[in-house]
Amino acid sequence: MRRDHFLKSLAALAAASGLPLHALASGANLKMMIPANPGGGWDLTGRAFGKALQDAGAAATVAYENKGGAAGALGLAQFVNANKGDPNALLVMGAVMLGGIITGKPPVSLSQATPIARLTSEYNVFVLPADSPFKTMNDVVEQMKRDPGSVKWGGGSRGATEHIAAAMIARAVGVDAAKVNYVPFRGGGEAIAAILGGNVSIGGSGFSEFQPYIQAGKMRAIGITADTRIKGIDVPTLKEQGIPVVIGNWRGVYAPGGITPEQRKAITDMVVRATRSRAWAEALEKNGWTPAFLAGEAFEKFVDDEFASLRAIMAKAGMV
Repeated sequence: MRRDHFLKSLAALAAASGLPLHALASGANLKMMIPANPGGGWDLTGRAFGKALQDAGAAATVAYENKGGAAGALGLAQFVNANKGDPNALLVMGAVMLGGIITGKPPVSLSQATPIARLTSEYNVFVLPADSPFKTMNDVVEQMKRDPGSVKWGGGSRGATEHIAAAMIARAVGVDAAKVNYVPFRGGGEAIAAILGGNVSIGGSGFSEFQPYIQAGKMRAIGITADTRIKGIDVPTLKEQGIPVVIGNWRGVYAPGGITPEQRKAITDMVVRATRSRAWAEALEKNGWTPAFLAGEAFEKFVDDEFASLRAIMAKAGMV
């Protein structure tokens, strides 16, 4: 094929897809940094979104890398340092990372990466091992009032939304939040193993991570951090149990720093295209995720507002 005919054909393909020509080129082979160990919410989100990118024709291949620790800060640091100016890389992130940055003060910050989009919203569910002596959240609360340290709360890294929720619960029921015995894990898989093994008293995370074990009768869900009951999730809210605690979780994607405005637009267009794919719709339904797409300056402002909100919540709960 003559070069001019080839270029015309490629341009026609780009026009048909609704994406600029450079978006197709940069989106051919993507790298997805998942800043947590396998098995958790970020891992589920990253791999599901990678599949959606391929399903939508926005990416030819997606290579995944897991780097857990410090509420995503270790993965963030590696992403920032290794991918500056690279339009073929994406980082999965969310509210948990913001909490970890506030408590851990890592050497890198989100300002060194480029905000692209918020993808999903989800609330935390607290669960008990099936053979736990506790049956309800009230049982957990009463034991915590008697001896705070005897109740081991398991979840993601320090500063994760389930950690913040545990501190908020303690404060709401008159227990010193500083005495909460929180056991952090580097990924959802480790936390799940600890809950199933009875190594923690109670575990917290997104419903999608615990769903298979709840349905199999291996975990008992006793509370969700939503304002009202969630359709399709038969778990009582903390509020209806007399504990005025509501806190949401969300997940999104960032690109590296140093990309051009044109590259940022192309990546955003590519992400939008993936959210409209059949694979993404199926992932939302399967995992019980609420679609919460937000991009551009609106997403950037949302992240800034979330930092301020989480700092205030964490300060009130005695965590910072």
